[in-house]
Amino acid sequence: MQKDTVLEILKTVKYPGFSRDIVSFGMVEDIIIEGKAIKVQLKVSSQQEEKKATIKQEVEKAIAGMNAFSAITIELLEGAPAANVQAEPQKTPSIAHGNVKYIIAVASGKGGVGKSTVAANLALALKQQGHSVGLLDLDIYGPSLPIILGINKSPIITKDRKLIPLDHMGMKVMSFGFISGNETPVIWRGPMVARMTEQFFADVIWGDLDYLILDLPPGTGDVQLTLTQKVQITGAIMVTTPQDLALADVRKGADMFKKVNAPVIGVVENMSGLIIEGQVDATDGVKSLVINKEKVSVDTEGKFAMKLNVFKHGGGKKESTRLDVPLLEEIPLMPEVMLATDAGIPIVESDPDSFAAKIYLSLATKINEAVSS
Repeated sequence: MQKDTVLEILKTVKYPGFSRDIVSFGMVEDIIIEGKAIKVQLKVSSQQEEKKATIKQEVEKAIAGMNAFSAITIELLEGAPAANVQAEPQKTPSIAHGNVKYIIAVASGKGGVGKSTVAANLALALKQQGHSVGLLDLDIYGPSLPIILGINKSPIITKDRKLIPLDHMGMKVMSFGFISGNETPVIWRGPMVARMTEQFFADVIWGDLDYLILDLPPGTGDVQLTLTQKVQITGAIMVTTPQDLALADVRKGADMFKKVNAPVIGVVENMSGLIIEGQVDATDGVKSLVINKEKVSVDTEGKFAMKLNVFKHGGGKKESTRLDVPLLEEIPLMPEVMLATDAGIPIVESDPDSFAAKIYLSLATKINEAVSS
């Protein structure tokens, strides 16, 4: 029995609470095989005894399922996991010109789900919380961040042909739209798209950042493949809308990240219902209304509010359960978000105290907690 075979089996063991496996986390320190006896040494940094016991139990169960060993020993070592050199070939450095602590990919299975709006507001929310942030638009065919952020400038090119990202709203921002122009259609084959994706990491001077937020194109194409091959991302956020068609596509995207050992941090259900508010004449003594076949309570002042599920509801929760990751936020349809986006000043920047902005700030808090832990 070869170590490589055992290592492949251990890739099926997930770290508790994550979609990522213990091998990709670099927890497998050594595998010692002597005849029918095997010892697996694991480095687990968690101080929670329950998590340690769960990992040990799942590893023992996975190896026992091979029916190849009569004696199985799982040894837990102290200290943080070593660099993951056994699970896969080393990737090139994440950022050539700078030091980025966390790289977060905002992804979707299909277009039109509001992914770029989520990415821009998430980046601004992290910035408001005191983090140094970069925002990179990787949608080569349809870059939208120049419009969402109201930018009509070109980046500076240094003497050695490196790009300096634009400093905008307190963030470092880069998009292919800054180079090509928003009005110019991109008619490129896959290899050219892959090369441009690499250049955004190799030839852009990002400097030191706490977060680099990546706004990915929809689907599972050349950009996603290049990204996962060349860059060690911290994790991905899957953005979906509630309807079944969007969920079917987001499943493909989420499964792609799992296959390349990139952790999915959680799911965001965007366009999750429409908040309807109104008021009736309080003197009529109306205590309830029926709107769209639903009974809605009316308060003593005649005010009422309800959530109308335009595109169904619960799809994001269903997908997060399938992936065994959190449903990070349910973001309703809000006209103020659309108006702020069209004006080129996202809602977190234009009205940070609004109900909509607080949802994105909550999302930023959850992302920071997830990556910090």
